[in-house]
Amino acid sequence: MREPRLGDDIDDFCVRCKRITNHSIVSVVNAEPAKVRCRTCHSDHDYRHEQAPPPKVDLRKQALFNEVLKKVSPDGAEKAAEIDDVPDIVELDDSAEEVEVEVDGEAAEEEAPPPPPPPKAKAAKGKGRSK
Repeated sequence: MREPRLGDDIDDFCVRCKRITNHSIVSVVNAEPAKVRCRTCHSDHDYRHEQAPPPKVDLRKQALFNEVLKKVSPDGAEKAAEIDDVPDIVELDDSAEEVEVEVDGEAAEEEAPPPPPPPKAKAAKGKGRSK
């Protein structure tokens, strides 16, 4: 295989497009591409050998999160993965208009608040023909 030259096409991971695309070699150092230009978005970046950058993980946030879980329960870190114990979300019926509320031992009826009015449409400003 021949040495890469300036302007040759090469595949690489584009940091702007976030995928592997065609690139043109912009600079060569020690017979290896050093910088490339994406032929899709025209951004220049270092040659990455078709490797995506590692994901950014904030280790401090993860450590603080684990601390909070340990305070909640001693084995909270292991239980964090077990989310199956969470009850299902119950959907409310929108057809109920009145709600009974017990106040000081007496039943009182409250009406549900009316739904908000629909947004008002703005009048269209058309350009009419001038006479």
